[in-house]
Amino acid sequence: MSLSGAFELSRNGESVDLATPAQRVLAFLALHEQPVRRDHVAGVLWLDSNEERAAGSLRSALWRIRQCGESIVESTQRGLRLSPTVCVDVREAVAWARRVVDASQPIENADVRAAFTGGELLADWYDDWVLLERERLRQLRLHAQEVLTQRLIAAARYAEAMEVGLAALRSEPLRESAHRAVISVHLAEGNRSEALRQFRSYRELLRAQLGLDPSALMTGLINALDVPVTAG
Repeated sequence: MSLSGAFELSRNGESVDLATPAQRVLAFLALHEQPVRRDHVAGVLWLDSNEERAAGSLRSALWRIRQCGESIVESTQRGLRLSPTVCVDVREAVAWARRVVDASQPIENADVRAAFTGGELLADWYDDWVLLERERLRQLRLHAQEVLTQRLIAAARYAEAMEVGLAALRSEPLRESAHRAVISVHLAEGNRSEALRQFRSYRELLRAQLGLDPSALMTGLINALDVPVTAG
């Protein structure tokens, strides 16, 4: 199951067509690692319906899912859950983020490649529960990219560190911690002029967009260079 960009369910490389209500149930369960009560699923996905109609809509969606011929959704005493046999790209992305921020775990080449993959969660869906999950996953990914940048710096893998740091910047150009990560790469390589240029570029962007100045954390990185940064 893919939730990055548009919803897609596939089996043996072939796409499985599902009605929108069934897609919503699968996506909702895929974003929860633990079983979810039926009444909660129905209440969230059919907000505008009363309890009885919402429960009926859920039963209908589950029936459509069962027509796929496999046990995609399991019912337990604790509620509904996605079958562990279903591979979900978003769950893999969460596992990647948790792994790279764990200092006890080594950084593999696959972890670096994964920093450049993935898209916006269910980009054409605008339900409140989707928007909340989209922001949670966006923040988790950005944080993981920044931590990965620092870990690559520590391993003297500067080119990869720069690529990962810049990937975070592309996702959120106003995010200061991403700019600090990129500046840290420049400083680790001894590129003082590049670090200063990155700082000034961010300062100008921040002032133009939000009327703010960089934080003390950012200026502290540059002050160590003992060069003037107040101009502009």
